[in-house]
Amino acid sequence: MTLSKMRNIGIMAHIDAGKTTTTERILFYTGKIHRIGEIDDGAATMDFMQQEQERGITIQSAAITTDWNGYQINIIDTPGHVDFTAEVERSLRVLDGAVAVICAVGWVQPQTETVWKQADEFNVPRLCFVNKMDRIGADFFGAMNDVHEKFSCDTVAMEIPIGQGGDFEGVIDLLYMKEIRWNEEDEGETFTVTDIAAERLEQAQEWHDKMIDAIASVDEELGELYLEGKEITSEMLVKALRKATINRTLVPFLCGSSRHNQGIQPLIDAIVNYLPSPEEVPAAEGIHVKKSIEEKVEVPCKENGNPVGLVFKITYDKEAGVLCYVRVYSGKFSTGTQIYNVDKKKRERINRIFRVNANKMEQIDSVSAGDIAVFVGLKLAQTGDTLGSEGMPIRLENMKFPEPVISIAIEPETISDRDKLKDTLEILSREDPTFTSHDDAETGQLIISGMGELHLDVLVTRIKDDFKVQCRVGAPQVTYREAVTTTAEHTESYSKVLGGKENTACITLKAEPRETGSGNLYTCDVKHGEIPEEIFEAIKNGIENSFASGIQFGYPCTDTAITVTAIDYNELTSTSFAFEACAVQAFDEVCRKASPQLLEPVMSVDIVCPKEFVGDAMSQVTQRGGMINSMEDKTNDSVVYAQAPMAKMFGFSTNLRSVTQGRASFSMVFSHFQVKAGGLNG
Repeated sequence: MTLSKMRNIGIMAHIDAGKTTTTERILFYTGKIHRIGEIDDGAATMDFMQQEQERGITIQSAAITTDWNGYQINIIDTPGHVDFTAEVERSLRVLDGAVAVICAVGWVQPQTETVWKQADEFNVPRLCFVNKMDRIGADFFGAMNDVHEKFSCDTVAMEIPIGQGGDFEGVIDLLYMKEIRWNEEDEGETFTVTDIAAERLEQAQEWHDKMIDAIASVDEELGELYLEGKEITSEMLVKALRKATINRTLVPFLCGSSRHNQGIQPLIDAIVNYLPSPEEVPAAEGIHVKKSIEEKVEVPCKENGNPVGLVFKITYDKEAGVLCYVRVYSGKFSTGTQIYNVDKKKRERINRIFRVNANKMEQIDSVSAGDIAVFVGLKLAQTGDTLGSEGMPIRLENMKFPEPVISIAIEPETISDRDKLKDTLEILSREDPTFTSHDDAETGQLIISGMGELHLDVLVTRIKDDFKVQCRVGAPQVTYREAVTTTAEHTESYSKVLGGKENTACITLKAEPRETGSGNLYTCDVKHGEIPEEIFEAIKNGIENSFASGIQFGYPCTDTAITVTAIDYNELTSTSFAFEACAVQAFDEVCRKASPQLLEPVMSVDIVCPKEFVGDAMSQVTQRGGMINSMEDKTNDSVVYAQAPMAKMFGFSTNLRSVTQGRASFSMVFSHFQVKAGGLNG
């Protein structure tokens, strides 16, 4: 398969907009599955986890490869629920293009905004599919205008609907000026193409002209032909729109109803026509890791280049063990060969390579630049690791994941299950970087942390059902943070005699506060010269471990910068052990001098509810110490944007349903940490 015939795309949207249903239809019409599975029946191909089928939501992004008219399309179906934002983030990191599914009734919803911004961050070109055109209140033009206004992007309609809501019949293709209707008898597999009816011709012509105008305004060649009044062919329009979509100057719009098998084939054509191949996106940037110098290099997408791949996802299979999903950026990886894990600085062997068809696997001999596959046999790899060659070690930019903000205590029902539980937690944290576990030093309890109540609920259910570990869980607790608020400096000396040998160390640290949300930073201003490399490694380990164990209350640090300004090294008595211990002591002292404060997580809360319940919904937030930021009116509902402390939001879902007669929904995502009033007991 040549690179120009390959597409790596993701389907992204708000929860319930119809991402997985749309993917199911794509697989059906491309011949990958022979029966359409419905989410409502718990039979969707992409949602193969038992919980996904029971809850009707996508939890893990499933990867699948399919073919359409000689093109290979690698599709990644991503979750829409905010608690699984890391799944969306890691998927977007490796995509070349994306399809944003927009609900024709709800338009741009809170989680649509989140994934759109994430796609902007990774410069992912996208097109929009307005789904659920058959629902009462559907408005294609309203949805398109909403995207234009919310995201300040130029949109172009490639289709307009024939009727909306209960009157929706099909679409008018503006490129070829034809009407398309799908046949119900064969689940939309065939469709009829007819000339545009006289009563719709004027509207179709108007939107056809708008389409040409929009494309010509961003393409010089077409612009000249347009101004001169010369003929512009559909082939010219496709070529120019492809260029504009890849450059992210235009967002093409299509529409349909996935549930009723309408509008999918033109969407697949649009994926092939307008979204980029791996060689059309900018080359990935990496860092060439030499002994002491790190230089930035570009990684061009070439099969004959040095092998470079990114582990963007890890899952656990009962039979095969750990499965590493890898996007290959350069070169070729083959079964049975040894590779180099650049992040771990270790060699690993690829036992087998698979092409993934949702939950079915097809074994292949090798995988080349631009493609996505699953590697089996990597024992050390974690999400975000770069795989490559030892002779040319290039590390791709690391993925950034939000820190967990909610914790619960978990314990096995029997003592014999304790080791099994620990192993299970290790597997789950390798799969999901936003899930962590640790032993509480004071209580001796095993604590697990995640991004929200649903996130932890799903993981606990997986522990019980998938891994067969029976356990009990405590009530959810907020995960606080600590941070310094002023600048301070401290010099610490360490001396200890162990086994008759003296171990000494002396370092000076400076602590400084950082901007909110920027995380921790460790730097060393001491030049590498006569001091051995292992001393610097020991200091770094000591500081990084201290970031995790906190200052006064034992909560992890955030937004704190630590700089090593001086090292007193004695080649006769100084050891790496002494320097690591000295770094830990110095960290505690310098941070205490720098006026540390306790921070609590603040959540962004977006509530969608009928207009008559807006006042009740708002009062639920303000009663919990929250602040209303803004409000937006839509056709049927209102959206309230607010922020509230996480500690006060437990049980919010039940109360909100109660005051709105079950008609409101909300999403809650971590926003930032702020100083907690009254300290730990406030």
